[in-house]
Amino acid sequence: MRLYVVGGAVRDRLLGLPPSDRDWVAVGATPEQMLAAGYRPVGRDFPVFLHPVTREEVALARTERKSGRGYHGFVFHAAPDVTLEDDLRRRDLTINAMAEDQRGAVIDPFGGRRDLAARVLRHVSPAFAEDPVRLLRLARFAARFHDFAVAPETMSLLRRLVDDGEVDALVPERVWQELARGLMEARPRRMFEVLRECGALARLLPEVDRLWGVPQRPEHHPEVDTGEHLMLVLDQCARLQAPLAVRWACVAHDLGKGLTPPAQWPRHIGHEAQSARLARDIATRLKLPADCRELADVVAREHGHVHASAGFGPAALLRLLERCDALRRPERFASVLLACECDARGRAGLDGRDYPQRRRLEQALAAALAVDAGAVAAEAAATGVAGPALGAAVHAARARAIEGALAADEAATGPEASP
Repeated sequence: MRLYVVGGAVRDRLLGLPPSDRDWVAVGATPEQMLAAGYRPVGRDFPVFLHPVTREEVALARTERKSGRGYHGFVFHAAPDVTLEDDLRRRDLTINAMAEDQRGAVIDPFGGRRDLAARVLRHVSPAFAEDPVRLLRLARFAARFHDFAVAPETMSLLRRLVDDGEVDALVPERVWQELARGLMEARPRRMFEVLRECGALARLLPEVDRLWGVPQRPEHHPEVDTGEHLMLVLDQCARLQAPLAVRWACVAHDLGKGLTPPAQWPRHIGHEAQSARLARDIATRLKLPADCRELADVVAREHGHVHASAGFGPAALLRLLERCDALRRPERFASVLLACECDARGRAGLDGRDYPQRRRLEQALAAALAVDAGAVAAEAAATGVAGPALGAAVHAARARAIEGALAADEAATGPEASP
């Protein structure tokens, strides 16, 4: 039995990146030999074992054969006669199809080192087109290694996966898993650009794909195109190190603009409600986690009001806070504000501008939260107030607190510092 490190750990070491989890392959072994050596089986679809000392996963070298549609349509073969090259040949990209022996020597039968140097994402073999997950993985790698280009012949295989309907067979959970990982990479826009170029975006996220070619008002959006605006917003998400829920909310915030009739361009009146509806549709279809689903809904509905809040008085600010459920969920409201800041900065030439709405709304929320609602209600009840009027008394007290906080801030900083 011979052990090799394979895949991403070899790639990242050659790129000088921090070490990642190591994947091991055992060549020339049987499951019985692995068990006799103290390895513990953990694999369900093919033989994978835990090393008896390091607890790292070790898979038997294997080949695979297409047996049906989609991600699960494969039959695996693991046996002592499967060579290391056989195992590497079934992998997706040349840069992931390298191995390292226990002396540190690199085995590279498919030119992975060459493609690392040339900054190219290239498939290992035509079998790449048999697994639609590989399309998503490649798009995700494009977002991570954003200075790498997709080889033309590999792009042709991506288009074949789309044209053959293989992408349609992807299970929703796996689609979201790969999209989520790509959104958190260094340049998430690259994932969407690759998906769009091969035609997969129109199949997986048609609500996003139709944003390209839709104009917006140039006085607000110098980049004009709604799809390009989304890419600029994602650039800001990466720049501000936004968490996943914020990045997804940014993807979904303008979806309704793709449904505006061309006769109404470049205005998109009422797109917020449409965006929220489409975001809910995607969340249901791809089975999104609750935090992503809920934040996208709030941001889609309210981002226009958050942008306009620079001109709101205390009562309007409080109503906005209440619609966003900020009083009960201030941590989520912080994410709403971060998504709106990414949206405001994600415009051509405006990426470095200030976003005073964020600070003003944070002040308003802090003032509203400082009100002792129980004490206000008790005081009102003592004067005979009852029922809904008690809630109105608390609301009025919060509005007064916001007014006082804003006035104090303006007195301290000067009116020219106020939005």
